[in-house]
Amino acid sequence: MIDINESVMQFLLAFIVVGPLLGAAAALLPAPPGLKGKSPEQAVLRHGMTVTGAILIAAIVLALGFDHDHPSKMQATTDISWIPALDVRIHLGIDGISLPLLVLTALLTFLCAVYSYFKRQQQPPAQQTADPSPKAFVALVLVLESGTLAAFAVLDLLLFFLAFEMVLVPMYFLIARWGGAGRTQAAWKFILFTLLGSVVMLLGLLLIGIKAGTFDMVALATDNGRSLTTSVQVIAVLAIGIGLAVKTPMWPLHSWLPDAHTAAPTVGSVLLAGVLLKMGTYGFVRILLPVAPDGFRTFAPYLAAFAVVGIIYGSLACLALAKRGAKGDLKRLIAYSSVGHMGFVLLGIATMTPTGVNGALFANIAHGLITGLLFFLVGGLKDRTGTTDLDTLAEQTGAALYGRTPRLGGLLAFAAVASLGLPGLAGFWGEMLALFGAFDPADDLSRPAFLTFTAIAAFGTLLTAAYLLVVVRRVCMGVVPQDAPRLADVQTYEFAAWAPLVALTVVAGLWPKALLGLTDPAVQQLLAGGTR
Repeated sequence: MIDINESVMQFLLAFIVVGPLLGAAAALLPAPPGLKGKSPEQAVLRHGMTVTGAILIAAIVLALGFDHDHPSKMQATTDISWIPALDVRIHLGIDGISLPLLVLTALLTFLCAVYSYFKRQQQPPAQQTADPSPKAFVALVLVLESGTLAAFAVLDLLLFFLAFEMVLVPMYFLIARWGGAGRTQAAWKFILFTLLGSVVMLLGLLLIGIKAGTFDMVALATDNGRSLTTSVQVIAVLAIGIGLAVKTPMWPLHSWLPDAHTAAPTVGSVLLAGVLLKMGTYGFVRILLPVAPDGFRTFAPYLAAFAVVGIIYGSLACLALAKRGAKGDLKRLIAYSSVGHMGFVLLGIATMTPTGVNGALFANIAHGLITGLLFFLVGGLKDRTGTTDLDTLAEQTGAALYGRTPRLGGLLAFAAVASLGLPGLAGFWGEMLALFGAFDPADDLSRPAFLTFTAIAAFGTLLTAAYLLVVVRRVCMGVVPQDAPRLADVQTYEFAAWAPLVALTVVAGLWPKALLGLTDPAVQQLLAGGTR
């Protein structure tokens, strides 16, 4: 770690939040300043890669300058009055809970920019001219990055809401303009579900701010609900929880997710699964647990029940899609798997214990790495075969990736076993800690109920292994047909975009303390009564 002046840390965090917005505005200029390419389209994609790379470097420097001896302390804080009449402040800061999510967002966005730039270079000219809007694409990705980073950095309830909503419009257009079949319907479904949930969430946030006399998340967390009556907390948790549950997504509010992922372009799916879903679960931890603990305690058993139903439902849906003859789409299958994986995150949060919440935060990061990699790989597979239909991949085109593209097949198998929670990889620790937390929940929660939830969730891990192994067998194994067209194996630019996710999945699995050492002190303090 390096010693960085607090004012420099403040500047870095402000730059991380605002930089992508400035980059988005520059991308819409006639020519991005300071960058040249063989064409304006190439130049603007290089601009996107440069801006996201600068944000990633700033996030890494911020992480290196972070005081790892005191991860529960808010650092790099900026606190400026914005709307004095409402006591709304531009309040930024990071701790051990938000820092990993900040770095994950910057990393995934940069990898998406690298992938998009070099993928276009590999396309024939006719295919490049089929997409005449790279300026809009780059600008939307940068706005999306700014909104996501802001959600993890702001410490004011109304600013959190604005950041929460800021990502909806760019994701809508990414799906509606650059998506595949059914993209218009999927985009509308995405924005309608999330907007309706957000309206209810805003009412809950306003209720807390008005009753407590402040929208400052640090002050509210320190107060730990003492200035809010139990009835106010219950109403606020219900309202805010609905909005967060839609974004997570929690069963039965998940139905927008499979359609959005199936229709979205590869980059859209990676960002949607890797970072946007985390905004919902982060809100549960950052807002509801410390600000309204009594209200959250009332709903915790119900949240856990919905979580384990989502685990089983998502796994059974994946098994049904993986069956021969089911016309299962591989992107849709991975989307349903996210419903199950995020169920473990919600189960860990519902335990209201340090073990469970730490497991939820770890599973958040692991899901971003692994599912982001899976969507990258499926996008690469579709580029080669023209389809993500499992029956077509397994039979008509004779995918047999181990024989035809061994590196791509090996990476897909790696991502699958990481997703099913193989010990030694990132997917294992979060789900295991969530189960441990459910086995011994907070003292005032029903242990028999949570033991039942633990057993159901554990059965869900078996179903997860079943459907992922079926997918690997159908797509990767088999005899290569003699008349099968040649498929290119992993390209250099693909390896550059995917390798960091592979490496971090292994590092997080073998060295979980690197992440838990950040989150645990912050979680302990948050559950004990707020963040200083």
